[in-house]
Amino acid sequence: MTIKECYEQLGQNYEEVLDRLGSEVILKKFVIKFLDDSSFQMLEDGLKEKNADQAFRAAHTIKGICLNLGFDKLYQASSDLTEQLRGKDTVEETDDLFLKVKEQYTKLVEVVRKMAMEG
Repeated sequence: MTIKECYEQLGQNYEEVLDRLGSEVILKKFVIKFLDDSSFQMLEDGLKEKNADQAFRAAHTIKGICLNLGFDKLYQASSDLTEQLRGKDTVEETDDLFLKVKEQYTKLVEVVRKMAMEG
């Protein structure tokens, strides 16, 4: 699977991201590097531990990475969760928003892993 096919399978705008980064090689490198990012695990742990600050920072990091790589669906889900957590001392009322993030993250990782394994 090519990087373009990866974006198409995810329903994301490949051309827009390619124009911004300028190189398919660079784009593919950063997309594969996304698999090594620990922000999702930090988010999940922060929510489980009721650590709103950790959860906020992790959701905010995911949002930023997704904005840069054009992962619009995960960007939107993580943005909604980031705003829910912003300035809060509690992680209450985040279950539905986290499930949306988890769903989009899981789909994204699955497709990117497939692309990475195929070379």
